[in-house]
Amino acid sequence: MAEQSTILLDKKVIELLKKAKEHSRETYNEIIEKMALVFINSKKKDQYDKFLHEIQKEKMKEIWDNKYDEIWEKV
Repeated sequence: MAEQSTILLDKKVIELLKKAKEHSRETYNEIIEKMALVFINSKKKDQYDKFLHEIQKEKMKEIWDNKYDEIWEKV
């Protein structure tokens, strides 16, 4: 059996956990574990999006900041 610990939760958090149950026998431990994994994975995706954004900045600058666009703006 896994090691266990006791944590204090606000009553409103307990109510949210009850609403998050996918089935009646699901434990709070299972719900919290799923939430933690979703949160961790979403952070990874966000880091990937930020990485792509940084890579694209230089190319977008090259595409949009050029002499030809500046000429057309003055026409």
